[in-house]
Order: sequence, then C-alpha cells, then structure tokens
Amino acid sequence: MKRALFAILLGLAMAAPAAAQTVNAGKYKVEGTNLDGSAYSGTAEITLASETTCVIEWETAGTKSTGVCMLNGDAFAAAYILEDAIGLVVYKVNGNGTLDGAWTITGKDGSGTETLTEQ
Repeated sequence: MKRALFAILLGLAMAAPAAAQTVNAGKYKVEGTNLDGSAYSGTAEITLASETTCVIEWETAGTKSTGVCMLNGDAFAAAYILEDAIGLVVYKVNGNGTLDGAWTITGKDGSGTETLTEQ
C-alpha cells in the first residue's frame, strides 16, 4: 500500500509543472533593519546586465550603493560596496514576487534584514 501511495504521489509531482522563480528588472520598495535593529527604508533598482547577472542599486537614508546580483533557484544574492566596505545580501524569492533577505557587511558583527517589494 505504501509503495502504491508513493508511486501516485511521485507521478503527481512529476506531472505538475514546477513554477520557475524569477526576479524582475525594475524598481523596488526597500524595508529593512540595520545591524543594531533600527529600521530603514528606501528604494532599489535591478537592471539586467547579462543572461546570468544583474546590477542592483540601493538608495536608503540618503546613501547609495551598487552591487552585482544573480538568481539561483529561489535564492537571489548580491555582493555590494557600501562606502569602504564589502557587503553580501541573500534573498529568498517568494511566490508573490517579494524578496526576503538577510545581509551583512565586512568588519561588522551580526546581520540585518531586508524585504524588496516590486513597485
């Protein structure tokens, strides 16, 4: 009985098309928390740079930073420069198009959070 149920579930899983995750080029609303837990907000813009990479530019609290980004499955990551430090953010791509992430920056303890919502 267990084998039959497994075969049915496997068949259903293979028959159902997998939803491809994607991140759209364009403008996003940014909401996040700093390393100390304080809130920030701003905007981000994602521009396609090639078939596999993109450029992301953030503007938060009057500060601009630019990074290189890429999508891998439901993970979207970007390395960026903020003033004199290198940072990294890794987002989970949600089915509704939002990106929920955690970020860090060299020389600092902890991590912050960030959500991007397409405008």
